[in-house]
Amino acid sequence: MQEADVPNQAESPAAVQAPAAAQAPAADAIIRAEKIEKYYAQPSQNRIQVISATDLSILPGEILALLGPSGSGKSTMLRMLSGLSSPTAGQVYWHEKPIADAETNVSIVFQSFALFPWLTVLENVEATLQARGVGSDERRERSMKMLDTVGLDGFEVAYPKELSGGMKQRVGFARALVVEPEVLFMDEPFSALDVLTAENLRSELLELWAKKTMPTKAVFLVTHNIEEAVLLADRIVVLGRNPGHIRTDFRVQLAQPRDRKSEPFTQLVDYIYKVLTRPDVVPAEAPEQAEPKVRDQRQMHYQMLPHARPGGMAGLLELLLDKGGRDDIYRLADDLAFEIDDLLPIVDAAQLLGFLKIEEGDAAITPSGTEFANSEILRQKELFRDAAVENVLLLRQIRRALEAKSDHTVPEDFFLDMLDEQFSEEECLRQIETAVAWGRYAELFDFDAGRRRFVLPDAPEEDIGGDTPGSEGGE
Repeated sequence: MQEADVPNQAESPAAVQAPAAAQAPAADAIIRAEKIEKYYAQPSQNRIQVISATDLSILPGEILALLGPSGSGKSTMLRMLSGLSSPTAGQVYWHEKPIADAETNVSIVFQSFALFPWLTVLENVEATLQARGVGSDERRERSMKMLDTVGLDGFEVAYPKELSGGMKQRVGFARALVVEPEVLFMDEPFSALDVLTAENLRSELLELWAKKTMPTKAVFLVTHNIEEAVLLADRIVVLGRNPGHIRTDFRVQLAQPRDRKSEPFTQLVDYIYKVLTRPDVVPAEAPEQAEPKVRDQRQMHYQMLPHARPGGMAGLLELLLDKGGRDDIYRLADDLAFEIDDLLPIVDAAQLLGFLKIEEGDAAITPSGTEFANSEILRQKELFRDAAVENVLLLRQIRRALEAKSDHTVPEDFFLDMLDEQFSEEECLRQIETAVAWGRYAELFDFDAGRRRFVLPDAPEEDIGGDTPGSEGGE
């Protein structure tokens, strides 16, 4: 049979495929499934096989993502591994004891929030501790602390009907984590949320995990979103269907935070997509991981500059100010008669510069954004310049390079070569174009299009020298 293409990982950290049994000794596993099956008997002596004999382990210190097409048994697998459902054949072990006989400590975050509508936020979180017999004082203290951890401080007495979707799911996370589970199971927890809210919650989950603020040793995530799996997981298991079975099980070694636009990330997404969409093709094993290429220390991680103009940011901030400093992003797009995809780069740019922040799908203006919106044009340029130098690595490097050079000019190719380490050739040119627009507006530098060189706007003419074409005008 054919083999699915595997991403080339020779030049940067990526994924190495390995069988589940090779991930760690079985004794290290928190949960270990041994040849578990799920099937339903039929009167005709036949049976409906949902999951074929499968071995799978959940190891401490990892986020494991389970991917698969609809009907591949992802949720069924979660229920068997968590102890909610028993396998028809095989055995699930909790620290090497049969799970039916062990005292397990797991929690589940559901797709549908599953909150009690008649209880407040605090009471919803306390409910799991109350079910475990924890005293009222202790459960209140632990619940309040967990609500603070997930960013819901101040909403303790609110009811679910008063919360946005993202806030409801935060309650779900708090309720699951307050019992300090050894394994946190999540069944498509972000699929019911809008794109921006889901993205924020994913980032916050990773931050809690990285800082070890989450009182849990392992996370088991069921998802149908390939990018979500690659973004979050340390290990990915891909299921096939009819019946459900493991097609590939590999470890992701991309450093966090992960860049969706990087070549290793997109190659890995493409690889998983091919595994999912070619059920009759045997997935190839990933090659041995090579040592990552050593990069010059100057070539630090560049932010992706959103392709937005300073004037667009100013207009957005002024509109937000008129709306009390905060509004839903989708409502803003409607008010401006923008497609959401046209507004998002402006929002991202203002957020990058610290002029606004995103909270629960809303754009909220910051104090520096308020000052910018209320200022005259010259003061706006000063504020923009300060924010750009502080927050944007590329603009900061261009300015410093120009100040360091005796002729106060630097060729465009110098920065294109460094950007080429992270972006495609086309995107490198777009990044430079955006950097030029921002740099000119802030009067950080100018750009001589004839010579393709950056120049200091206030450099003495004799320093720049030569009978060369003049630089292009400002924005």
